[in-house]
Amino acid sequence: MKPALGLALAATLSACASAAPISYRDLLARERPHADARIAYGALPLQYGELWLPKGKGPYPLVVMIHGGCWLADLPGTELMDYVASDLRADGIAVWNLEYRRIGHEGGGYPGTFQDVAAGADHVRDLAKTYPLDLKHVVFAGHSAGGHLALWASKASPLRGETPFLPKGAVSLAGIIDLAAYRETGPDACGGPGTIDALTGAKFRKTQDLYGGLSPAAMLPLGVRQAVISGDLDPIVPSRFGAAYAVSAKAAGDPVTELNLKGAGHFELIDPAAAAWSVIKGEIKSLLD
Repeated sequence: MKPALGLALAATLSACASAAPISYRDLLARERPHADARIAYGALPLQYGELWLPKGKGPYPLVVMIHGGCWLADLPGTELMDYVASDLRADGIAVWNLEYRRIGHEGGGYPGTFQDVAAGADHVRDLAKTYPLDLKHVVFAGHSAGGHLALWASKASPLRGETPFLPKGAVSLAGIIDLAAYRETGPDACGGPGTIDALTGAKFRKTQDLYGGLSPAAMLPLGVRQAVISGDLDPIVPSRFGAAYAVSAKAAGDPVTELNLKGAGHFELIDPAAAAWSVIKGEIKSLLD
């Protein structure tokens, strides 16, 4: 290798290694692709999903996608997932990208947030009556707060209703999947303990088991294959939370793949231009098979 070329390559690698993780503002500053349809799954304004359909006749495997944003109304919603939804659509995978009431919306937090996600997930049965979706090959996937909701929705529980639609597998992307642990030792990026308390209804629920039926870590085993994926540069949901959850899930008998992706922050996990996404998409495809 010529000295000049070697120096240039070294400089490029150094710049890549030292690049700061992107923010959601960086992601949303890009031109955004569009879904094929917006469809209501309930009567309230925020009870809708956006359907992304590949070209062709189908039937298509389906990812039920759940956005993050700390379960908070004042942060972005479904638009956060548009980029990866578009990438999956281009690869022959349909996406049902859910919106739901969050803390700050009327009825958000406990129980409305959970009820909306449950209803949105169950609505795939109705979608399949109109659109060519393969309901035998469905994965729930979510990012950050949505990672919590994706794993939560993957197991039957009182808030999931009497006949919940359950997936083949579930993917947590930097998910807050142990509410108790995150409340106790997590960073304040999502508002600290107050946000977790609002999500669980801690101030008004009279129960000794605040997290039972609400936190995936308290619901183990979930009974589905899971991929728990973190970025090693993530300051919002540090990778130690995913690693600890995976240990507990495996001990409970769940099949879990746990990955800590080098050089990835929080939002690289939903950025199709990031190196992390090819790994993540591979895990999604594996769970869909």
